[in-house]
Amino acid sequence: MVEATPILDAKASLAEGPVWDGKRHLLWWVNIPEGEVHAFDPGARTDKVIRLHEPIGVVVLRAGGGLVAGLKSGFAFVDSETGERTPILDPEPDRPDDRFNDGKCDPAGRFWAGTITGKKGEASLYCLDPDLSVRKMAEAITISNGLDWSPDNRVFYYVDTPTQQVVAYDYDIGTGAISNKRVAVEIPKEEGSPDGMSIDREGMLWIAMWDGWQVARFDPKIGKKIESIKMPVARPSSCCFGGPDLNHLYITSARAGFKEADLEKQPLAGGIFRADLNVPGVAAVEFKG
Repeated sequence: MVEATPILDAKASLAEGPVWDGKRHLLWWVNIPEGEVHAFDPGARTDKVIRLHEPIGVVVLRAGGGLVAGLKSGFAFVDSETGERTPILDPEPDRPDDRFNDGKCDPAGRFWAGTITGKKGEASLYCLDPDLSVRKMAEAITISNGLDWSPDNRVFYYVDTPTQQVVAYDYDIGTGAISNKRVAVEIPKEEGSPDGMSIDREGMLWIAMWDGWQVARFDPKIGKKIESIKMPVARPSSCCFGGPDLNHLYITSARAGFKEADLEKQPLAGGIFRADLNVPGVAAVEFKG
């Protein structure tokens, strides 16, 4: 079993949404409740913080520079140097308690991100197109979480955490349309709850297992767990591939919700970790808008 190495003792309440910036060799990640965007430099071991002063679920890279964020107030452009925000659209203006959670750009450079509401079946998955229009792609979601696309760009994988499933859809790269929903993986509760997710070049899914002390690798074609990364923390929250050869798996984690006695057993909770793998992942796609 591969073990994860701590690389940043961030003690974040809820570190999430890691994305590797291959041009600048930075790991971007967010601390959701504190409204922080972080830029971690693995070489220099520095961690720059941009404070946005509202909950933030995810950031993605933008073609031409800067970031696009999924915030409590909706989609927005973010200047990666100053933190200045330019609002784009809030797809749920009638739900002020909702916020964006996980997200990622698809192979064509569209930004997909889903919401979390605290109420069963009231969240949705949205797609921000390069022309800045927004489409609802799935609804009746509870906790919109990990998502990714197969290396051949034909399948979209998606996690609604409480279902304990990864579902698959046929994916049309030309239009972004998804269809033919089916269950790819059923995850036993004792493994943990599926959270953030990334795919490797072999088409295997690496899923952060909340309360599972692991990041598990699943083969979606057979629906089985085939490998695991042992974590020193109970709540890994998400993961992404990075590094020069895209074979470093960067893993975020959370410490919110634990009592002091729990944290004594996992003092690195809320930190950032790295596992070195024998298989590379797929580079992050920039938002084309």
